Amino acid sequence: MMQMTRTKKSLSFILCMVLIAAMALTTIGCGDNKSNSDTSYQGTTSISADGTVVMGEGDTEFLFTVTDKDGNETVFEIHTDKETVGDALLELELIAGEDGDYGLYVKTVNGITADYDKDGVYWAFYVNGEYATSGVDSTDITEGATYSFKVE
Repeated sequence: MMQMTRTKKSLSFILCMVLIAAMALTTIGCGDNKSNSDTSYQGTTSISADGTVVMGEGDTEFLFTVTDKDGNETVFEIHTDKETVGDALLELELIAGEDGDYGLYVKTVNGITADYDKDGVYWAFYVNGEYATSGVDSTDITEGATYSFKVE
């Protein structure tokens, strides 16, 4: 009788350990699957065969390129119904900044922050490869045009 009680206790202990291990493994799989990268795209997103990130929904389409301080490029195909480049990129959370005297001062693009006061670099806005003459928030989307931000 004493041996049967010990066996039941041992089996109960083993069963409890197996259940605890199973719960731990299940919890690991249910966590937030975000990587350590700041890049977490909002809205409808897919990757095309050439590696372009396709984002958004809408009738207007434009290409948007982000070049970080190391020269790495990420190309986006943006779909939107917004009228300005800034509104489209803000809606998809690709840019962030603060309002200044000359419009939106973009500090973060695609999760990468360029802080002029800290690092001496900033996000420069380009239209068709040329330095933009207007801010991103006041630049109307033009069919066939390409837009980009580069750390400078």
